[in-house]
Amino acid sequence: MGVFSCSTMITSSIPAAKAFDAIVNANNLISEVLLPVLRSAEFVEKFTSMEGNRDRTVKHKIEALDNENFTYCYSITEGDALGTTFEMITYEVKITMLPEGGSVCKNTIEYFAKNDADITEEKIMAVKEKASALSRAIEAYLVVNPHV
Repeated sequence: MGVFSCSTMITSSIPAAKAFDAIVNANNLISEVLLPVLRSAEFVEKFTSMEGNRDRTVKHKIEALDNENFTYCYSITEGDALGTTFEMITYEVKITMLPEGGSVCKNTIEYFAKNDADITEEKIMAVKEKASALSRAIEAYLVVNPHV
């Protein structure tokens, strides 16, 4: 099994505590923010979204959550998003405060490939773009709705 990782860093005008809360409790923002990006979603024990004409189900496992230091680590352990390529995908989020206000969100993603699966740069870039779109959607919503 191969392990591949990549990192992204996103600067935001949203204060660190508020950004962290939005990420950890993203299911609270589904109807207002994420549905336009995901198309549809439902929370039961699993997270299901619709992409194109395919249902995609994802089961998350929280690995670590530190509210004081704004760190959150979770893994996708089951579901269609893993396909035949991945055993698991782990996301680690760390948010830090900026001196002038706002925050920086650093995301590190580790892909645990099945056997000798080929993980191309295009696949990783597609995941990065989707994560970036979700982050931009959450930030835009919080800017317009500061009371949330």
